[in-house]
Amino acid sequence: MSDPGTHGLSALADLRVVELGVWVAAPSAAALLADWGAEVIKVESPTGDPMRNVFGSLGIGSDLPNPAFALDNRGKRSVVLDLRGTEDRLRLEELLATADVFISNLRPDALDKLDLEAEATVARHPHLVYCSISGYGLQGEDRNRPTYDIGAFWARSGLSCQMADENGNPLNARGGIGDHITGLAALSGILAAVMEQRHTGKGRVVEVSLLRTGAYVLGWDLGLQMLLGKVSPAESRHHNQSPLMNPYRAADGKWFFLTGLEANRHIGSVARAIGRPELLEDERFSSASAIRRNRTDFIALLDEAFAQRPLVEWAERFDREGVWWALAQTPAEVVEDPQLLANDGFVEVEGGAVRSVNGPVTFSGVAWRESVGVPELGEDNDAVFAELAARTRPTPG
Repeated sequence: MSDPGTHGLSALADLRVVELGVWVAAPSAAALLADWGAEVIKVESPTGDPMRNVFGSLGIGSDLPNPAFALDNRGKRSVVLDLRGTEDRLRLEELLATADVFISNLRPDALDKLDLEAEATVARHPHLVYCSISGYGLQGEDRNRPTYDIGAFWARSGLSCQMADENGNPLNARGGIGDHITGLAALSGILAAVMEQRHTGKGRVVEVSLLRTGAYVLGWDLGLQMLLGKVSPAESRHHNQSPLMNPYRAADGKWFFLTGLEANRHIGSVARAIGRPELLEDERFSSASAIRRNRTDFIALLDEAFAQRPLVEWAERFDREGVWWALAQTPAEVVEDPQLLANDGFVEVEGGAVRSVNGPVTFSGVAWRESVGVPELGEDNDAVFAELAARTRPTPG
């Protein structure tokens, strides 16, 4: 692994982060800080972050490379502390005394038992930016309710019901999506607090929850619910109120989306692409409101048209006529997408042994570290605590 501070943004080169995180949300925020140049020390129990053995937990096999763990833990240093014991608790306090940021997604009651309650910890370490990532927030009767992102982010926020299928079955989302979005929210809060810390020398508690992040993501629908007392339910593609913002299937079975939000603007290009310019004169489709009223007929018409040619032919016609559209890609297609490849969408970790998804942000003039790796459990104990013994925290200036 690279030495801390040899890569990334110079503004983050001296940022020291201590992570007491498991699974995804907190580790993902800390991993992006590591990608961008911060020193991140991952504190793990003697058995390690359970994400290390996620495939074994799922019954898939524990001997596989772990790209999920690599994505959210590359570039960190790992130390093992048994926080049930007084000596290792004191060692963690010593780490926090030298750190700028502490990130954790342990449940509030677990942190309380370790004397790591948010406000009390900042009182002991006034310089510290303490980021709490929880399922349901630090207040309220459900503050300690166990959950993953499928529970707090997707289900309880309303997202899964608003994305239900045509039979009303709530969406059963893919793993880690809500966690990663929440990790991005945490990252933005951390960096704002670090900016303040560098002006004042003082830290504060930054609080993020899966539930509040999910509610924010669904903010348009929830705003309408509060304003009007109702919101449109989930719609099947056959009854989508915006037929020009809808998925369709070509003759070869490949799916794509039309992405023409402004119906009046985009219907002409679609009509020309399918060889039906007379649709512009059809009263059923003469305006955005008419298309919305007659959406079932319009979608059926488009389904019939798109079933006549393979996607490669539609792609040529769409681009020629200026149709806004996008491929609906499978994961196998995404990892070979030339557009992602051209924009550094993937990186190599562990000396090329694992291919990983890059973070969502690129900084000009900052190259990816060629030697980035994923730490073995506790591999940095000796080095970190030797440094700690010799280190004093500079006085804020």
